[in-house]
Amino acid sequence: VQLQESGPGLVKPSQTLSLTCDVSGGSITTDYWYWHWVRQPPGKGLEWIGYMSWSGSTYYNPSLKSRTYISRDGNRFSLHLSSVTPEDTGVYYCVASSDYRHLIGGQGTQVTVSS
Repeated sequence: VQLQESGPGLVKPSQTLSLTCDVSGGSITTDYWYWHWVRQPPGKGLEWIGYMSWSGSTYYNPSLKSRTYISRDGNRFSLHLSSVTPEDTGVYYCVASSDYRHLIGGQGTQVTVSS
């Protein structure tokens, strides 16, 4: 499985940040696979944002839940983070995991929130 993130590198405060992860080499509906978004603010550690499972169920970080929505379309999944502030600046990664202990990440994409 390979993952590739895409989306705008600059988002204005209060807008919605939308990123897409294209999946190749496997199907996002394969049983027992999970499709995550993770971010890393500058100078800080990784923060898990949420995931969508192979069945379409979702689970979000409680601290971000009110602003987060993960969707899928074909063999890609997307992150939508609303009402962004400069604190949402960072590198965003899509990650695939499975109940068989697979863990695969994309290269990451830089997002800056600034007016």
